[in-house]
Amino acid sequence: MEKFAFIFHPLSVQDMEHISPIMHYLPDSFIETCLKLKKPFKVSHITGLKSPYAEAEGWFIGCTLTARQMVTLPEEFVIERIIECGKIAQDLGAKIVGLGAFTSIVGDGGITVANNLDIAVTSGNSYTVATAVEGTEKAVTLLGKRLEDCRAVIVGASGSIGSACVRLLSARVKHITLVARHLPPLEELAEEVMKSSACEIAVTDEIHAALREADIVLTVTSALDFIIAPSDLKPGAVICDVARPRNVSREVSQKRNDVLVIEGGVISLPGNVNFNFDFGFPKNTSYACMAETMILALDGRYENFSLGRHLQLDHVETISRLADKHGFKLAGFRNFERAITEAHILEVKRNAELALAIHGK
Repeated sequence: MEKFAFIFHPLSVQDMEHISPIMHYLPDSFIETCLKLKKPFKVSHITGLKSPYAEAEGWFIGCTLTARQMVTLPEEFVIERIIECGKIAQDLGAKIVGLGAFTSIVGDGGITVANNLDIAVTSGNSYTVATAVEGTEKAVTLLGKRLEDCRAVIVGASGSIGSACVRLLSARVKHITLVARHLPPLEELAEEVMKSSACEIAVTDEIHAALREADIVLTVTSALDFIIAPSDLKPGAVICDVARPRNVSREVSQKRNDVLVIEGGVISLPGNVNFNFDFGFPKNTSYACMAETMILALDGRYENFSLGRHLQLDHVETISRLADKHGFKLAGFRNFERAITEAHILEVKRNAELALAIHGK
């Protein structure tokens, strides 16, 4: 039996209301103070993961800090808290631990955490990249378009996931606009990619102007609040929101029936998996970052993977191959905890065609 663990944390104080309704009546500052004082703990035992080649069990480990605390508290404190989570995983017998949400963003992308543990560590970012691009391409096809004809925008392109998405997409589309707050890293990435690709690359820190020209958007920032609004998007756009907390406002889905918003990396798992914890997904599905940890465990690859600020595309290719081997695949599209039906996609397509016809585009 292979063994893994996965570290996660509340994205916001509001997430704590799912644990106890009384949290709704307590001040946010009080809840965050309590979370800061509380030590990490085992949340649940994960059973039933089984591929044609191996079986695995695992554990969810709770890191008791919100996303806001992850980026505002002293970095040394946050990293030490993540290391404490990893040591709980070690004591439980896990041989690899995955870093969920902001635990993979703080500091040096997991390298320091790995150096302080006796087990392997992964951020899960390689499979996140692979499935985000795969899902986006599938959504584009369902809307009757070809990926190679699309103008892509990557929001958060200078980050680990964003830059890897740029490198992967550059072989499939003709134009990509890179968006982030700081231009120099984008300019370096653009120069690097254009040396090995015929793709035209532009850079900007003006997100709203870039989005208005986009056929496809992959958004992967570590922003704590929404950064994409209904007025930002052109009809027929496909938006893959990989970020947690989400980058796309719920209003986009409510007010724009001519664009398709999908969550990045929702994965169908092999076996009859019981997480013994409800994180809002249908049975036998998970985030791609969780799935990467499981895949590596099932394959007995107890090695550090997807760490640091520069993902290797060969890791993306490797994890995709291992996912196929062990029976992991993209689940159906989801958006704000709801499944996206074929009827909805057809409605988006019709509405987009109508909007474009009206505006003469």
